[in-house]
Amino acid sequence: MRILVTGGNGYVGRVLCRQLIHTHQVCVLDNLRYGTMRFTAEELTHLRFEQVDLRDRAATAAVVYDFEPEIIIHLAAIHFIPECENDPALAIATNVLGTIHLLSVCPVECRFVFASSGAVYQPEESPHVEDSSPLQPSDIYGHTKLQGEIYVRYFAAKRDFPAVVTRLFNVIGPGETNPHILPEIIAQLKTGHATLHLGNLTPKRDYIDVSDAAAGFAKVALCSNIHPGEVVTVNLGTQTAYSVTELLAALRPITAVDFQVQTDNARLRQSDRPVLIADRTKIARLFNWQPQVPLTATLQAMWVNPDLPLSLIQKYSE
Repeated sequence: MRILVTGGNGYVGRVLCRQLIHTHQVCVLDNLRYGTMRFTAEELTHLRFEQVDLRDRAATAAVVYDFEPEIIIHLAAIHFIPECENDPALAIATNVLGTIHLLSVCPVECRFVFASSGAVYQPEESPHVEDSSPLQPSDIYGHTKLQGEIYVRYFAAKRDFPAVVTRLFNVIGPGETNPHILPEIIAQLKTGHATLHLGNLTPKRDYIDVSDAAAGFAKVALCSNIHPGEVVTVNLGTQTAYSVTELLAALRPITAVDFQVQTDNARLRQSDRPVLIADRTKIARLFNWQPQVPLTATLQAMWVNPDLPLSLIQKYSE
């Protein structure tokens, strides 16, 4: 199969491409926004890489028309919520307009897999169910993803291609490119800080290992039971949620560091939903996907080989 992966040089994308490159023809479309090629020289011999910004419709179209993908897995987006809040115009241009550009040139019968987010749901305590839980994002990022879903449905019907909207929950594991909570914790500990400066410790999140997330995208992309013009929506999460306090408790025996925690008011978010958790019944039933990696194994892997962004290490080394 010819598979085009946008954002393939990023966090989930790089792991996904490594799962695909030895059995499929893979083209990675990425703008190298973070400035570093993350594939090895050997890996690059097994894939085609195109440095393209999805905001450039002509350049995006040129790659799609030349590669002629049978599957498009659209992961490219600005994910970090504070960044979206600080520059909503850039988030909308990238996450919404970039998605429209890609959808508008998606070949007929090419399966389109859209990486949406659990952030599209209205906050509630119970696990979110795809077809019944209310939708009401509480931040710019969630709004851009909900708009993306709307355009996926519109273009799938108009251009008659099958699509899967995959609402991804909180991804963790080595290789994160954004300063989310676990990279922040690991970076502070790895640079010798015994007092962690963190924001709210009580919100509970559904944390999914990056390899499980990549495997989920591969499952929905390669399954052939979606008809042209049909759009299926599934959650990609574990159906288990942990607070930051619980993450810290699990990390203590792994790190063997006697750290303390101090609340940093500057890190507190004004709109921080108390719980975000996926119901994974539908993705298990339709695509036979189940999470495989337990939280403690992910935390152990992050501590041994975190593969953190250089900017985050420099931030705490000064």
